[in-house]
Amino acid sequence: MEDSELHELLQTSRLIVGVDEVGRGPLAGPVVAAAVILNPAEPIEGLADSKKLSEKRREQLAVEIRQKALAWALGRAEVEEIDEINILQASLLAMRRAVEQLTPQPELALVDGNRCPELPCKARAVIKGDSRVEAISAASIIAKVARDTEMVELDARFPGYGLAGHKGYPTKAHIQSLTEQGVTEIHRRSFGPVKRLLAEVED
Repeated sequence: MEDSELHELLQTSRLIVGVDEVGRGPLAGPVVAAAVILNPAEPIEGLADSKKLSEKRREQLAVEIRQKALAWALGRAEVEEIDEINILQASLLAMRRAVEQLTPQPELALVDGNRCPELPCKARAVIKGDSRVEAISAASIIAKVARDTEMVELDARFPGYGLAGHKGYPTKAHIQSLTEQGVTEIHRRSFGPVKRLLAEVED
């Protein structure tokens, strides 16, 4: 979407929700999406792509977003769903679940990336939306903080995998711990490294 078209959409639509997801790449844990309708009367300074912010700044902004937004919601797809329908479809499902929980319902959804889920409102995909649209930035921040918090909690339940550090991503240390300790119920069995380990065990 060109900047001029995006600008016009932002100017002419009343209730706009920004939608983003976090957790497509990890080998473990859910994919988490967020939907945020910002309040024009309550601006939030410093919204940016969550990946470009420090952990501390993300956590500060997440609190402010939840306090000031007109509406926000989280949606998710579990490991079993990811394995059953694939990560792209699970990501779209998580985004739809987030938007469906909103009150009020938005007139327009701006979705980060190049694909839109089926939604109860009009939707447009915005490439690099998390750095172009403040509502998408806000969604990326609260989704990441929510998922990171959950991965820290899962680290306590599944010690030895380093989940609190790498958040389930396929780091060398994570793959090493999978090799040594085996695959758990929170690991995505359809993902290459996990699939290969399971095949080796079966052999």
